[in-house]
Amino acid sequence: MAKAVEVNTGTRKYSVTLGSGLNFGKLTLDVKKPCRAMIVSDDNVYPLYGNLVTESFSKSGFQVSEFIIKNGEASKTLATVEGLFCHMAEEDMTRGDLIICLGGGVVGDIGGFASAVYLRGLPFIQIPTTILAAVDSSVGGKTGVDLSIGKNLIGAFHQPIAVFCDPDFFTTLPKPVYSDGMAEIIKHGMAFDKEMLISLDTLSIGEICRRNVEIKARIVEQDEFDTGVRKKLNFGHTIGHAVEAVSDFSISHGKAVAIGMTVISRACEKSGLTDEPVLGELLKALKKYDLPVKCDYSAKELTAAALRDKKRSGGTITLVIPRKVGKVGLYDLPVSELEGFIAKGLDR
Repeated sequence: MAKAVEVNTGTRKYSVTLGSGLNFGKLTLDVKKPCRAMIVSDDNVYPLYGNLVTESFSKSGFQVSEFIIKNGEASKTLATVEGLFCHMAEEDMTRGDLIICLGGGVVGDIGGFASAVYLRGLPFIQIPTTILAAVDSSVGGKTGVDLSIGKNLIGAFHQPIAVFCDPDFFTTLPKPVYSDGMAEIIKHGMAFDKEMLISLDTLSIGEICRRNVEIKARIVEQDEFDTGVRKKLNFGHTIGHAVEAVSDFSISHGKAVAIGMTVISRACEKSGLTDEPVLGELLKALKKYDLPVKCDYSAKELTAAALRDKKRSGGTITLVIPRKVGKVGLYDLPVSELEGFIAKGLDR
């Protein structure tokens, strides 16, 4: 049975509908009249689910086309978005038409960003096909692309008009991709919900996704534009993004976040910044899902990459630090102290 989580931001109210066998086209008619609809997907996902989604929208009266990108973070560039813009123009897309993001976080970020800026904005829908996208990137309206010098440095806040999450899609995920999604779920548990974290073994993946969407929705409602409490969702991400960058994105986002959470938690424990021990519970959860807890990069390498992060402001960088399991805080650290802090967190 489908269940919905409502998201009500300052700019838009929309539903995240979760359930097996969703009729995407029919559900979309509740928020959008039939129009041109372009599916943005990648070469892994579209062969699996493209026909299903196309048929669903076509039967509901939408004129469907598609734009397929190569899978992976390397496609999340301005060049890819320019190609999408040109295809949208060739298809005579207007501000009354629709983008459908069918895929993981890269597809959602690219399609969402294109819909935010093409013709100064048109509506889009998220249909996440990975756990990571379902519980995190598909909700909240963050869209964007990478530059060669850093991740997500160009983007826009643009909320979808609907999100449709079918857990049946997760049955085709390779084990490493499944684990990547669990890293974001563990992040939510460490940051906001200890009970959920320690109960993961007793919950279905559908129940886990719904709880994590609820966590994300409530945070986004309080802070749509990431100026306050929403920053806490970045637990593990400052170091995690640095790990991704230094590895030239050979280390996936979820695995990098797992490493980032471990490094920051160990450094905080050593520095006396936690209210109680946190590292043990984190390591237990990460190892359960075969996620890495260390990397071979030096504090110097990671610091250079981290200082290109959006969370830097002048001479300080804002870190999300664990206070106890289920609670995090924001901590402004002088950039001159970052390398030493990261060094404390590396398991050497």
